[in-house]
Amino acid sequence: MLLERIYDEDLAQAGYFIGCQAKGEAVVIDARRDIADYLALAAKHGMRIVAVTETHIHADYLSGTRELAAAVGAEVYVSGEGGADWQYGFDARRLYDGDTITIGNITIQARHTPGHTPEHLVFLVTDGAFASEPGYLISGDFVFAGDLGRPDLLDEAAGGVDTRFEGARQLFSSLREVFLTLPDHVQVHPGHGSGSACGKALGALPSTTVGYERAHAWWSRHLAADDEQGFIEELLDGQPDAHAYFARMKKQNREGPAVLGERGPVPELAVAEVARRLEADEITFVDTRPPAQAHQGTVAGSLNIPDGPKTATYAAWAYDPETDSRPLVLLAEDQPAAQAIADRLLRVGIDQTAGYVTTIDGLPRFVPPLIEPAELAGFDAALLLDVRQRGEYAAGHIPGATQLSAARVLWHQDELPRSGTIVTYCQSGMRNTVAASALRRAGHDVVELDGSYNAWRAWQETTSETALA
Repeated sequence: MLLERIYDEDLAQAGYFIGCQAKGEAVVIDARRDIADYLALAAKHGMRIVAVTETHIHADYLSGTRELAAAVGAEVYVSGEGGADWQYGFDARRLYDGDTITIGNITIQARHTPGHTPEHLVFLVTDGAFASEPGYLISGDFVFAGDLGRPDLLDEAAGGVDTRFEGARQLFSSLREVFLTLPDHVQVHPGHGSGSACGKALGALPSTTVGYERAHAWWSRHLAADDEQGFIEELLDGQPDAHAYFARMKKQNREGPAVLGERGPVPELAVAEVARRLEADEITFVDTRPPAQAHQGTVAGSLNIPDGPKTATYAAWAYDPETDSRPLVLLAEDQPAAQAIADRLLRVGIDQTAGYVTTIDGLPRFVPPLIEPAELAGFDAALLLDVRQRGEYAAGHIPGATQLSAARVLWHQDELPRSGTIVTYCQSGMRNTVAASALRRAGHDVVELDGSYNAWRAWQETTSETALA
């Protein structure tokens, strides 16, 4: 048996390629939308992908299940559990608790594990060439290394009302009735790693075991004591802000993401054409340079979405394709760099990349305004806005600041002043420049605190030392 993990560092998301060497067939679980890695794995091992499935209706990325199945002619399997309100809206074979997918000697059994979502499945994998019982669990967003999938996303991102409590009770039952009935040696391969917003304390390890989680996970003592209420309280306490774009992902994944098929390369555009289209307000320009470079001068009306570890995440914070139909033009070093960015944007459902340029010379310029920490007290701001997470804000913030995370601010502009200047900050400045550029594009007057909270803290400490001297 072959089991390969395909991991996206940006979204901290894992998909799995399970293959039978004897039969030359494979199953892919939780595929992302840019499918080249799966095709390459199949070619490398001389296998044909015959089935594509997923653990649940995802909220943090746009599923590639339909995209991959269409490309290779595979059968699509999705959960049929969860009741009428949680049925997929596209044609696929439905899996129910206990159903199996078989390739050669490998049996992949679906188990219904509601809690994170009502329809959630995990997959128990038995390598029949070596054993007659499962040795591996593809756990999706049910069990992570050291944590569990949060049950509050339906409230936070999908319009639910107090569904978190029922979800937490379901998680408790799923642990007791499915997970903890498995032998300790079963290897657990989760759908996310550290950095994902689908839990509050995900470990960085790529896998774990049933026995290790049973012995050491924070939730294990509650299960051992049959303490459901204590489990619910600890599970729900301190969950991070849910990203607002999760609602769009949830809806699209339920209905079925559009199948893109073969895509051509991202084209290089003439600067004169981009200038003309900017003047006509026909495009959205994306400056992909680090904040320090963008602050020296960027394109007027542009979004600053730095090319790096969190490009897709930041793009989904700053650009909503449901409300902005203007396609993106990227600032990129060359065609491969532009292509790589465009591929990552597909993972969050941003398909509208019209092309790229390698320079901003010849385009309308804008220098984002900054304010130094020493100037903040005397600045007449309509709002001091902290765009960090709630937990970061609670741990320490600038006096008088209001918290609204960068992942949510574009969708909650009703909480912002309609006039006057907004001063924004995050921890070091990266998230801040994304949020600030999105708010400027939406029509707000925004000034960024140079160096953000870290700079303000350093200035405070220096001021205190000077006063004591």
